[in-house]
Amino acid sequence: MILPVLPDPPDGRPWQAPAALEERLYGLCQAREAGDERASYDYLRVIAAQGLYRPVPIHAGVDAPPVVITLSDGTRVVVVYTAGVLPQPHDEIVYEFVTLHRLGRLWPDDVEALGVNLQTPCEAWFAFDEEEREIWTELTQDLFRPDDLADRVETRRTGTPADKETLRGLACGAHLCYANGDAWNTLDWHGAGFSAEVERLAESWGITDHDSWADTQQRLLACEVSPWAWDFTLDARTWLLQQFGRADITLWRDTVEQTLRDRISGSVPEEEIERTATALRLLVGQIARYEARFRADGLLPPDGHVRTVAAWDLGRATMVARWGLGARHATQHEMRTAVERAGADVRNRYGDWAEFSAGYVLGRCLHFDEETFGTWYTSVLDAHHALTSAPDSPWLTVPLH
Repeated sequence: MILPVLPDPPDGRPWQAPAALEERLYGLCQAREAGDERASYDYLRVIAAQGLYRPVPIHAGVDAPPVVITLSDGTRVVVVYTAGVLPQPHDEIVYEFVTLHRLGRLWPDDVEALGVNLQTPCEAWFAFDEEEREIWTELTQDLFRPDDLADRVETRRTGTPADKETLRGLACGAHLCYANGDAWNTLDWHGAGFSAEVERLAESWGITDHDSWADTQQRLLACEVSPWAWDFTLDARTWLLQQFGRADITLWRDTVEQTLRDRISGSVPEEEIERTATALRLLVGQIARYEARFRADGLLPPDGHVRTVAAWDLGRATMVARWGLGARHATQHEMRTAVERAGADVRNRYGDWAEFSAGYVLGRCLHFDEETFGTWYTSVLDAHHALTSAPDSPWLTVPLH
């Protein structure tokens, strides 16, 4: 195995790695230079566990042969990168996620070497003939465990936007970035790789092109994807608290029903009004029970409640914007504009990130959990606690106001 390292910047300052992964690889490069014979093996195991990205022509697909470059001496090399050093998304060249084990199975027979993170200080080269490839694919097949990469706060240290409006918008997607182990603060979005981003939007959102992306994005930013009844019910309690300083559950239910009748009586059949009124009265109790659990779990303060679930649409809006870029359904400008719009609306609606998070969690639970308090709730509760305590969390480093 050959593991050269590029020199530090000419001004003498140590290289600032974009993320923890590249910092670890850089350290292994330095260790190899210092004579540590195990460093190459450790480097290989790290990239096997983390996964890689390989450039391919757009729409070539995950099974396309690896891109090969030929060096001046005639050596043919497959090039791959780790997430932190990927370039800005391009219209014609995309990056597909690949495990080292799978890369070995796709390997062209006439290629002798693997180049990782070329032209960076954490660059590494590996001889990759047929015999060694078999050894490496067997060695690394069990190292990649996707769950190990999820549920973490991942923050880029370089190449992040400097303006607070963009950072605020990016921070609105922190729940989903945490769940997927994605860096929350990058505009150069590659996500899980091009094909995976295309599949994510198609399967989860029905988004297959620019127009369907733009339509969904607009509805999320307008908070029109979640059912109207959720904020209608919460608004009734807010009005009661403002008018009377109290909102016991009976008064809240009666107010929700009366407000509904005042607004639609005479315009829809009475049986429909009755069905909707019954559903809203049940929703009041559901929200109250969720909030009681939120207080017990530290997601709300002892006397706290949720004013609006707009966070559920706005938090997802900032991620659909990034996924749209990853799938090439949106341009960089469209993505950034949507992210900033989401951040501005969150700023107008919420007093702090903890309040935003409670609104997001309630929306997610009303959407998916059905009062089971299962993983749809517990996983996002874990995210909330991590994001309100991790030193590099956006909610501790990016002011909402």
